Amino acid sequence: MSVLVSLRGLVLSAAVTCLLSAAAFGAEPAQKPALSNADCIKCHAGPVADIESNGGAHKTSVTCQDCHTGHPPAVRKVIPECSSCHSGKPHYNLSACMRCHNNPHTPKIIKLSNNITEECLGCHNQQIVKLKQVKSKHSSLACSFCHNVHGKIPQCTQCHKPHSADMTATDCKRCHQAHMPTVVTYPSDTPNKMCAACHTKPAAVLAASDAKHKVVACVTCHRDKHKMVPTCQSCHGSPHPAGMLARFNKCGDCHNTAHNLNHWDPAQKKSETPAAPAKKSKKK
Repeated sequence: MSVLVSLRGLVLSAAVTCLLSAAAFGAEPAQKPALSNADCIKCHAGPVADIESNGGAHKTSVTCQDCHTGHPPAVRKVIPECSSCHSGKPHYNLSACMRCHNNPHTPKIIKLSNNITEECLGCHNQQIVKLKQVKSKHSSLACSFCHNVHGKIPQCTQCHKPHSADMTATDCKRCHQAHMPTVVTYPSDTPNKMCAACHTKPAAVLAASDAKHKVVACVTCHRDKHKMVPTCQSCHGSPHPAGMLARFNKCGDCHNTAHNLNHWDPAQKKSETPAAPAKKSKKK
């Protein structure tokens, strides 16, 4: 009797095993739950808020799942490479995108460290040409030394003292270009006080003069470019007879300097006056 019961148990167990196996092979596998973009905010509220406020094209042209194709543990590598979307320009071939684009969810809020130059040149190539052609202290600085936030144009007075107390940062750009600062050029309406900030002595002498040059703007004579010294003839032509000019071939021989016309130092004038010939003594 006991043998019969054991036999029945074995048959029943085998039947159950067969049914379970059949179900396992024939049944459809359970579907994985699908994630939607609306699910991301449930855990990742910060990135979603960043994209909403400053996402740029990352807000308008792509969704979370366009970049993050999957979720752990099913997908391990969920942070994409920038180059998976951005290509076709020299700028996109640069490595270390995160040196400038610190947060991919706010891609156009760019903060730069103090040693960045190469990354800037992909778009701003004319500036480096000027810096290399005209060497100055600015040529040895990294771009981000001055432009530590993308798009920021710093005030010159951030590093440099103005030439005079009444000069503002806006005045600096009338004469100086940031990428070639030693090439000093200026417009025709530059006031004399800007020149006088450095050229104090000529400005004081001219202001005290009673000649017509007193009312002429500095840039009328010193046109367009710093240190340009004109000839008197460029304005006055040759007003004197050839015989006089042959004897006195420099205007300053008679007129002194352009800032102090016709005013000679009395000591200098006395020293230049020929001494009277000595009288010969009569022989006894």
